Amino acid sequence: MEHHFGLITVNKKPVPLKSISVNLSINDFVAGVSTTLNYENKEKVPLEAIFVFPMDEDSAVYSFEALVDGKKIVAELQEKMKAHRTYEDALSKGHQAYLLEEDDYSRDVFSCNVGNLHPGSKVAVTLRYVQELPLETDGALRYVLPAILNPRYKLSERSANSCLNIKTPIMPLEDLPYTLRLVATITSQHGIEKVQSNCSLSPIQYLADDMTSAQVSLAEGYTFDRDVELLIYYNEVHSPSVAVEMGMPDMKPDILMGAPSVMVSFYPDIPDVEASRTCGEFVFLMDCSGSMESPMNNQKDSQLRIEAAKETLLLLLKSLPMGCYFNIYGFGSSYEKFFPESVKYTQKSMEEAVEKVECLKADLGGTEILKPLLNIYKAPSIPGHPLQLFVFTDGEVSDTFSVIREVQLNSKKHRCFSFGIGEGASTSLIKGIARVSGGSAEFITSKDRMQTKALGSLKFALNCSADDIALSWDLPSGLLASMLSPEQTVIFRGQRLIIYAQLTGTMPQVESSGEVCLKYTLQGRSLENRVTFSLQPKANAGFTIHRLAAKSLIQTKDWGSHETSQKTQEDVINISIQSGVLSSFTAFIAINKELNQPVQGPLAHRVIPRPVMSASFCAYKVKSHTENCIAKSSCVSKGNVASTRKVKKSDSSIKKTNLQNDYKGFGEKVALQLILLQKANGSWELDEDLTKILGTDLEDIKAANPAKDGDPSAWATVLAILWLHANGKDMKYEWELLERKAVTWLHDHAGSSIPMLVQAANSLLKLPVTPAVFGL
Repeated sequence: MEHHFGLITVNKKPVPLKSISVNLSINDFVAGVSTTLNYENKEKVPLEAIFVFPMDEDSAVYSFEALVDGKKIVAELQEKMKAHRTYEDALSKGHQAYLLEEDDYSRDVFSCNVGNLHPGSKVAVTLRYVQELPLETDGALRYVLPAILNPRYKLSERSANSCLNIKTPIMPLEDLPYTLRLVATITSQHGIEKVQSNCSLSPIQYLADDMTSAQVSLAEGYTFDRDVELLIYYNEVHSPSVAVEMGMPDMKPDILMGAPSVMVSFYPDIPDVEASRTCGEFVFLMDCSGSMESPMNNQKDSQLRIEAAKETLLLLLKSLPMGCYFNIYGFGSSYEKFFPESVKYTQKSMEEAVEKVECLKADLGGTEILKPLLNIYKAPSIPGHPLQLFVFTDGEVSDTFSVIREVQLNSKKHRCFSFGIGEGASTSLIKGIARVSGGSAEFITSKDRMQTKALGSLKFALNCSADDIALSWDLPSGLLASMLSPEQTVIFRGQRLIIYAQLTGTMPQVESSGEVCLKYTLQGRSLENRVTFSLQPKANAGFTIHRLAAKSLIQTKDWGSHETSQKTQEDVINISIQSGVLSSFTAFIAINKELNQPVQGPLAHRVIPRPVMSASFCAYKVKSHTENCIAKSSCVSKGNVASTRKVKKSDSSIKKTNLQNDYKGFGEKVALQLILLQKANGSWELDEDLTKILGTDLEDIKAANPAKDGDPSAWATVLAILWLHANGKDMKYEWELLERKAVTWLHDHAGSSIPMLVQAANSLLKLPVTPAVFGL
């Protein structure tokens, strides 16, 4: 009979990783994280334990150490190949060795090797990192501790060396053999309003009477079944700020870590100015790979990723302005596009696109995103219509650097708005393609409404952005500011801009101040924001600002071994080793040469199992291209989607597609059913489907129309807008663009009769909606 001791994996192997403990310290807009992995070897043979885990790509990992029998062993950051040789040499001599490295092909995947963990040994391995916290549209600061690492599709043979290809056992979340503990301490001069999470938290404890300090922790019994997300709300987050941090005293004052560093946070007060109504080519790139059939998260009744993405795509289609151009791509191992080239947005093209959206399924195999990207970029530009690319994907790609590099090479001709769908989405891919193209990135997991975030990005794309961005400094004589952040090309209304700089020269001996000015143009107008700050640098043992600045520099230079020149690799290695911040070309290595007993026998390898979404645990079927065509024959003939069979249309074809039955998320919201009835030009038709939503009879509505000789659609459109204001307030962010389009149409077609129509509609529906919503 076979006996196993300790925790057992699905492969009947003991698991040496017992628990993960996370201490999170959030100070205003920066998070400092200390994560400890507790190992114990209950076997009779020495082990090498390998743990592959996700981390946000913005994390600047700067410390790695091991605690063995009360002895602390601090790791050294070395060039990666040298660290690997040191590690292998240590193992061959019977020493304990510890190796932490970032994957060669993705910034958000790390591996930790614990070598020569001898029988009975207990080891605590701790890594520390800092990161900026992104600002959500509702003003929340968002921190995520990634737990889910989904399998990622291999883009090319050259990514075979990725640590993602280690044969890591996976298991259902409920069987995961290690636990997670997290405690978060939050401090902010702005005052902490509330903290929310997708996980059960202990009640928030305020540590100061003025509510500037608080602490929360994961509730007892947390099972590592999802990414841990914290949303922190401060009383005021939109004021600009400047922080100056002292350099390391033992470093030369002319290098990155020796000179004072500055972190500038700007929230430009950009007016809400709408761009030209017909300006833009909108291309939607929709992930239809097999993994999109997985649920958004592990919660009961969680919506499938592909269904949530399709609902969002429909809402975006409805929100586009008349006269723009658009196209939709579905991609997996192959790709298909709705139209041979981007088409003008009209009622006919919108109806055709909506019909084809119904046919999208998660059945195109792997995640080959590069091929459709290349196809999009090689298409000729449409004069007067800048390309705006919207990418919806769960981000399960192994070689993310190749994709990001391609987007950067084409950044002059487009902006990319990216959406990571479901837990486990690659932060490296989603954030990377948005960052290098001047777009924005959003992540949609559990309770988030994808529609809200997608519509927010569409507003960015439609509104005028700030251009010609320049930063100027007013500093005392002898002091200069050198930029460390990449050049910013665009700022959207409501976005935060973080800039890092280095102060070189002679710092003033007496208390003094400096000023930084952000200048930009908006539709030919010159605007600026100024901030005055103290030039007395503050000491910080963690050198947080310096390390975040170093991470920013590394992100602009480090494209993995296959995309980075030899000279740039050397620059990255120098920045990494000087700052202590990990890169894809460096690794942390720690050696313990003082074992109490020699290691006997060969090492047994134990790869730590990783959590995986329950639906993904049952591997999805990867269909061939031919099988896809057969499976989708009711919607698409062989070839691309442009050959979709023609469906007999009528003026009411949108509503006759029964979308509210096909998509439960829409059926549950009457407001979304109303939105589906809106025409491309922004108007509604006066018909039975509209009156059912309004809760009245068609003949009664016709009789109440005060403009008997006018266009019935004007009357219907006024009624629809009033109904949305009265009944869809919780979704207002999702229909603001639709309303804007409807009001524009009304002014063009109803003109002076709008006040009369509004008054009659309020009377009929017994509503108090103000005529101001129509711009009156």
